[in-house]
Amino acid sequence: MLRSSNPVLSRRDAFTPGQSGHQFDDGMSGYRTTQQPGPIPPSGGTGRMTIDDVLTKTAVLLGVLVLTAGAAWMLVPPAFVYPALIGSGLIGFVLSFVVAIRRRINPVLAGIFAVVEGVFVGMLSMVFEQFYTGIVVTAVFSTMVAAGVTLAAYKFLNVRVRGLVAKVAMVGTIAFAFAMLANLGLSFVGVDLGLRAGVTGPVGWLPILVSGIAVVLCVLNLFLDFQYIENGIRMGAPANESWRAAFGLMVTLVWLYVELLRILSYFRRG
Repeated sequence: MLRSSNPVLSRRDAFTPGQSGHQFDDGMSGYRTTQQPGPIPPSGGTGRMTIDDVLTKTAVLLGVLVLTAGAAWMLVPPAFVYPALIGSGLIGFVLSFVVAIRRRINPVLAGIFAVVEGVFVGMLSMVFEQFYTGIVVTAVFSTMVAAGVTLAAYKFLNVRVRGLVAKVAMVGTIAFAFAMLANLGLSFVGVDLGLRAGVTGPVGWLPILVSGIAVVLCVLNLFLDFQYIENGIRMGAPANESWRAAFGLMVTLVWLYVELLRILSYFRRG
């Protein structure tokens, strides 16, 4: 049984067939539990997760992120832009793993992460906008288009990520995360692996290739996120799991935005 490469949605919980004692065929992997069929009782009287729950909570988290990004853009003094960017990036990275290992996600934790990511997105967007006027609007629009096309392909064309492609997405996402973490750590001691280009200056083929691979991984992760959220809804996951689903989607969308922002900057350099 393949699992989502998004660490938030890859826990063995309500999103994984076989955890609820309900007979379920996910229609993708051929997995079926052998326990008795029947309705799944709501967990703790909280009801079941629905697509409306997921969409609403995703909109709330993204709203908090956008508002925080805007506030950070306007309020953070120029001297603190880079410290805020690096600090929020590291804190967000740690929080994402904290959320991934937690059994449950509450709105407070999800909201804190949205605020931290908002600071990161706001600072990063400010830095790029200073050198490439209008790039933030283009990156936001491109992210919305990419996410919308992916959702439309999933919904109307029944596109699914299975088999080897799903495994490549999972392994590739993990490898990419460790490569970027190593690249960041080595940069503090003066070692440049060439995986990322600076905000300005010449850019080689390797940073463009890295960001291109990242965008492909983001799209594959969106497909996997949609699949596992749909599985959770089919299995009757408790309503509070919609926060986990919303969190996972937010993480993927922020990653997609950051990579598109970088790629757009590469092609706007003289």
